[in-house]
Amino acid sequence: MQAGRPIAADMPWTAIEMRLYALICIATLFFAYATPPFQAPDENQHYMKALLLSEGGILTEQRGAMIGAELPRAAIDLHDVHFPTRVSPNPRLFDRDMLNEAWHAGASQPDGRRFADFPNVANYAPTLYLPGATGLAIGDRLGLPRLGAFYGGRMANALFALAMLGAALSVLPFGRNAMLATALLPTFCYQNGSLSPDAVINGTGFLGLALALRVGFTGWTGKRGLALYLTAPLLALAKGVYLPLMAAGLRWPDNRRDLRAMAILAPMAVGALAFLLWMKFSGGSQALYHIVSRKTGETVMTAPLGQQLAVILRDPLAYLHILATSMTERTPVYALQIVGRFGWNAILLPLLAYPLALAMLGAAVLSGSGMRFSLGQRLWWLVIVAGVALLIETAMYLTGTPLDADYIQGTQGRYFLPLLPLALMAFMPAEPIRGARALFAGSALLLLSIAAATLFDSFWVHGFVTADGMPPHHSLTRALTLPSPRW
Repeated sequence: MQAGRPIAADMPWTAIEMRLYALICIATLFFAYATPPFQAPDENQHYMKALLLSEGGILTEQRGAMIGAELPRAAIDLHDVHFPTRVSPNPRLFDRDMLNEAWHAGASQPDGRRFADFPNVANYAPTLYLPGATGLAIGDRLGLPRLGAFYGGRMANALFALAMLGAALSVLPFGRNAMLATALLPTFCYQNGSLSPDAVINGTGFLGLALALRVGFTGWTGKRGLALYLTAPLLALAKGVYLPLMAAGLRWPDNRRDLRAMAILAPMAVGALAFLLWMKFSGGSQALYHIVSRKTGETVMTAPLGQQLAVILRDPLAYLHILATSMTERTPVYALQIVGRFGWNAILLPLLAYPLALAMLGAAVLSGSGMRFSLGQRLWWLVIVAGVALLIETAMYLTGTPLDADYIQGTQGRYFLPLLPLALMAFMPAEPIRGARALFAGSALLLLSIAAATLFDSFWVHGFVTADGMPPHHSLTRALTLPSPRW
């Protein structure tokens, strides 16, 4: 099949692809159930934001130095009293008694409300929290205690993520294994099984990319156009930096001679408008918060966006140097986090799992896309991936880094997951290499099995220490074959 020609029929699911999607579902629901409360990054703040939405609230308020909302005391105590996330040098271990105590605590607690502080997520759009808020509201209507409603919110988030992933895989006109491979990474399943808005971000990112590629390579229809116009604003509200992913549907160099194909830019413009309208409605104010500097270890305040932007504009070349050095320094960390690092980025998989993940991604690429593309088209996709990656880093410099810092703070590897399918597609041959699909499926099953065992052992059997950086180890064999709490 030649580049530029429309695909005549939908790409049917193979038996292996259906089994791999089922594996993703199983792993996601396992992580949602087996991960202790608030053990995904910032899940405590995401819980508060979703709880606010479940009660009908949309906008936060500022009280002194705090930014958040007034919420039920029992819900706040679920984190502060029963499952706190404070950093401690002592190992943490969860057990059933902790869950039982938290389950029954609400019944003996007097009703009351107090102000909850969640500045990191204060200005996030409510669409990011709608699935989780729905689960929390259902749990509340059923009379479940706060812990039960919390897990209801997690399950609703996970089911939404899986539904969006299934829709994206069905819409995608080629390269399904690239998207499957990304979704099979432990971090992807782990985040989607939490109350993190990553479930919505990844889902809308994948669906937006799939729709853009279908429209760009199979033609515009009324249904596809409507879906694109509905998805683009959701993607922009999820994270505006991911909106350029939809430009992957532009065919190069065909679009220079076919202005109709450029119509894919119109939904992107609608998405950008939705983002601006939300910023206007929410007041457009930036919530500043304290962070621990990754360079000095000191507690510092994030910079006001306007002042940080002035730093970039004052010396753009200096900022390019900051970009280059920060990304070079952090690339190994990003790689670990993209594959899997559980808890608050505290628990590493056995080190052999990371080359296994690389082998899985490589096998997915060699499984073939089912369509031939020109070199120009592949380069265009890589330009989009690189551009969005730079936007992510720049957004974190503007909103999550101290003023005039010579580094970028706060970027995590999981932020690059929505880019990974397109990056993999750029390298896919048209036809599969013999044995690649079997290797892909086998390595995916082994990787997620290792991840599930790591999670259960670290949280419920052995315990772990919340600490950033590479944990100390005394045996290379143990580091290669066991999760980091056992090093």
